[in-house]
Parts: sequence; structure tokens; C-alpha cells
Amino acid sequence: MTLIARDLQHIWHPCSQMKDYELFKPLIITGASESSLHLEDGRKIIDAISSWWCKSLGHQHPRIKRALHAQMEKFEHVILANTTNETIVDLSERLAHLMPALNKVMYASDGSCAVEIAMKMSLHARQITGEHKRTLFIALENAYHGETIGALSVSDLGLYRAPYQSVLFDTKFISSLPYVSGEQDALWENCESHWNNILKQLEPYAHTATAVILEPIVQGAAGMKIYSKDFLKRLRAWTSAHGIHLIADEIMTGFGRTGKMLAAQHADIEPDFICLSKGLTAGWLPLSAMLTRSSIYELFYDDYASGKSFLHSHTHSGNVLAASIAIEVLKIMEEENLCARAVAISKVMRTYMQEIADETGGLTNVRSIGAIAAADLVCDTPDRRYGYEVYQRAVQLGALLRPIGNTLYWLPPLNVAMDTLLQLREVTMEAVKG
Repeated sequence: MTLIARDLQHIWHPCSQMKDYELFKPLIITGASESSLHLEDGRKIIDAISSWWCKSLGHQHPRIKRALHAQMEKFEHVILANTTNETIVDLSERLAHLMPALNKVMYASDGSCAVEIAMKMSLHARQITGEHKRTLFIALENAYHGETIGALSVSDLGLYRAPYQSVLFDTKFISSLPYVSGEQDALWENCESHWNNILKQLEPYAHTATAVILEPIVQGAAGMKIYSKDFLKRLRAWTSAHGIHLIADEIMTGFGRTGKMLAAQHADIEPDFICLSKGLTAGWLPLSAMLTRSSIYELFYDDYASGKSFLHSHTHSGNVLAASIAIEVLKIMEEENLCARAVAISKVMRTYMQEIADETGGLTNVRSIGAIAAADLVCDTPDRRYGYEVYQRAVQLGALLRPIGNTLYWLPPLNVAMDTLLQLREVTMEAVKG
């Protein structure tokens, strides 16, 4: 029996309609290096989406491999409840310095669970402070925060949430957002023309909302939609004025992806909770973290009999192998100035994507920020899976694109080589031309 046959006999692949695999078989990966995936047939293809947005330093980075091996020689995992170690303390200190106002760290294994921690902590804090009417979450239209029930409840993409509507809790979604094509857009600096309408949507919940949750600046699963930094700044001011928590889901946007260490820094704001994952370990091992303020931490700090303990837990919370990798990732990012690198390659990616749009006529709404570039495929037939067609052609030509619906995007490793970007341009050009 072939490997593909064995795979399809047992494996239910994530985010897939399994019937698709009858014609478009899973790619057999035999290796990976830098920005490339090595296939069984001997070809190398560009990992243009950083393997679901997490391989920010590419594949097989030698420094990360050494850091992992060094930790393996000591120990691999120990319960974090009532224990500590140099590795997890070191990582926590480094994370606490990302945004000094948020200096308390709780760990989980994946991004959705970091979101759940922040949401639960916000609600629990209201019980402690006696603000029992504050039970509502506000989110943004087109939001996506994960697949667990709480995270899905504050997500606004029907493709993912509709089948589970009966068990999801009510969330108020803010619409008519000031979307932009990039930092050069006038709305980026001033979204006053949109704000009054948004304010009317917010005001009815000023006294019942516990938190606003959002993906700062870029909504990934919605199709790499970019919105105004001024909107984010105004929204933070509104939440602060009304005592409402702000949860920043930086799972995709964090660690240099948008040209800042944290995307919230574009608007010079400090949320109350930050959720991190993906780039935290550069995709090597599962690890997520939730950062919050001392003032929130102190609400739960009391004698055990008070019942104020926040008893959320994960078996692999603070996994030391993953933590050792995360420390090395943060060192590499600082030493190689990868935030600046994201800004530099942004200009190249934007130019290349626009050139494809101009030459093929097959792309519209080109947009970019940091090491993200996206555009929408021109498709006159609403139900046509044009993105899926382009995806298949691109694989044959040499790149793993995997568009989101009919949105084509590039999200390569931050240290991608310039000649790889040029190759990606050529592959994408031909895939769009068909």
C-alpha cells in the first residue's frame, strides 16, 4: 500500500474537505530547509505561507536545533504547577519586556487556548470586582480567533462557526471597519470618517461589555484584511474610558510579521491581554502565552479560601523544550533585526504582487504590511473555487500558496532570500495566468 493510500485510510486532515484528496493528493514531504519544502519526487517548493503562518525563521534553523538539543540533555517536560526552572523564567522575563505594562505570563499549548485564557480571565475578574453585568464580548466583523467554543464564539466567519451556532454565546460584532491597502492609505492615519458610525455601534454596550477582542491591524483568516491603525488607537481609547478590557490576539501578527514586534505597536497602544503563539517558537513546537497586567493578576492574589484562584491549566503548560526554542527565536529576531527585515521585504512583495495584478489582470485589491502581501483573485463566477485552482497550479510550478478562498497571499519566513521572492513572483504569475 502506498504512503498516500495509508494516509487517506486513517488521517482526517485539518481544515480540509477530505473528498478533495481524491484528485489533489497530499504532498509527501521528505525534508525541509530554509524557505523550501522537499517533496518525495525530488522537487523543492517554496513554503510561501510559512506552514500556516508559523515558520517565521524558515525550516531547520541551526541555532534553534542546537537550543532544542541543549535542553533535551537536561530535561524535556515537568509540571509547571509548583515547579520552576531557569528556561521558563528566562522566557517569561523576555516576554514581559515585549510590552512592559503586561508583565504577567500564563502558558498554554496553542493559540485558541491562549484566547480562551484571556476571555475567561476577563470574565472571572468581573466576578471578583462585582461587575456582574459585564458579561458581553465585542469583536470585529470578519474576526477569527480559533476553533475552541469560546474562541469560535467571538469569530465572525460563517464557514467556521455556522455549524456550531447553537452552542456559541452571543457576541456583538462591529461592522463597517476602515479597511486599508497598507500604511500609505489615508485611512491608516485618520479614520474619523468611519469612527462616528462605529461609536454608535459601541455605545449601547459601554456598561455591559467585559472585553473587546481583536486581531491587531491584520485579520488573517478573513483574507489578510488590513485596517486603520487610527481605528485601533481610537478603539483602545474608548475601551479605556469605559473600563472595558482589550484583548489583542497577536497569534499571527506577533513577532515581526507586520514590521513591528507586536502589531498593536503600530497604534502605540497597550491592551490588557495579549495572546501569542505561532511565531513564538517559529513553528518548531506547540506553545502559546497570554500576557496581562499586574493589576489583573492582583485581583486573583489572595488566600486560597477566598475562592479567587484562576485554576485554568494545560498538561504541557510551559513546556520546557518549546520554551528553550522560544528564547532562541527571540534572540535571533533581535540580533538579526527581523522586524526591519520584514519592512524591507514588504516593499519587494508589494511591488511583485502589483506587477502580477497589472500583467495578468487576474488580481485586484492589492494590499500589504510587513511580510504579508495579498490580493483578491478576479472571478466572475461566485461559486468557483478559483483560489483552489491556482493553489494546485502553483504546487506544480513550485510554490505552496494555499489561498484563503479566492484571496491569494504571501506570508513567507521573515528571513526569506530575495531570489526566493523573485521565484515566488514567477510561480504566482504563471499560476494566475493558468
